[in-house]
Amino acid sequence: MSITESLLAPASEGPDASEPEVPERKSWTEQITLTLFLVIPFAAVVAAVPVAWGWGLTWRDAVIATFMYFLTGLGVTVGFHRYLTHRSFQAKRPVRVALAIFGSMAIQGSAIQWVADHRRHHRFSDREGDPHSPWRYGTDVKALSKGFFYSHVGWLYDWDKTSEAHYAPELVADADINWVSRKFTWWVTASLLIPAFIGGMWSWSWQGALTAFFWAGLVRIFLLHHVTFAINSVCHITGRRPFKTRDRSQNVWWLAILSFGESWHNFHHAEPTSARHGVRLFEIDTSAITIKLMEKLRWVSDVRWPDAGIIARRRVAPNSAN
Repeated sequence: MSITESLLAPASEGPDASEPEVPERKSWTEQITLTLFLVIPFAAVVAAVPVAWGWGLTWRDAVIATFMYFLTGLGVTVGFHRYLTHRSFQAKRPVRVALAIFGSMAIQGSAIQWVADHRRHHRFSDREGDPHSPWRYGTDVKALSKGFFYSHVGWLYDWDKTSEAHYAPELVADADINWVSRKFTWWVTASLLIPAFIGGMWSWSWQGALTAFFWAGLVRIFLLHHVTFAINSVCHITGRRPFKTRDRSQNVWWLAILSFGESWHNFHHAEPTSARHGVRLFEIDTSAITIKLMEKLRWVSDVRWPDAGIIARRRVAPNSAN
């Protein structure tokens, strides 16, 4: 059993079950920085209504925002999630470093911390120990409403921090990924300034730089944040469960495009190391398409594509799916 597979095993299984996790605590600096990362993009979206009314969203800003959304979104889904967390494929060094940098530019935390949180989620999914289960307070409407907020964004403010050394030891020891994680502020700065630079050069004006910073920087970050957060909250509350899992993970079709296929969450929890999450007809999975393209270009190898046998074994009986 690999390190990743061991850490993703249920809490009662695997060699790590008896190894204690050394608790860590967040600093005030981390909490304040987190607040800035969440509040400033939110304020930008609030401002977007009067701004759009006065200036409008130009096609130039839309193109830059779409480019940045795909770059950073796939950095999270392909890089942080399917590669670094679950090892769904192997990547050449320039590709692995680029994926880690693009994921960091989504401003959802450093690469190693993101991986540690997600591996902990899988290990204790929807049970005690899960860092962001919406079912932590109970199953009635009031408890689930509170749980939804907690799983969506509230968990980020827990003072307890997932141990990187316990859940991602191979990444802590990896010189390249460790370097990318330590330079997280660089990638935050780049994520905000690259759109402004492109907009300014494209329009050859300061106004073009400012509007691109606003739409392709702040508003784009807000949208990607909450699409990602919805995988933690929405996809563990509502949807369909055609595959067998030990938790409440569900497929949510209307999030599939914006989440690059991450919202086919039920199959992901049924087969975490699979490079493809959307495995049925019309289940669009942009992340899997991207991995397939990289495989064709020989940038990645040893891709773990699910075969028909795996899919069939994971499927529940038709009359029990919901």
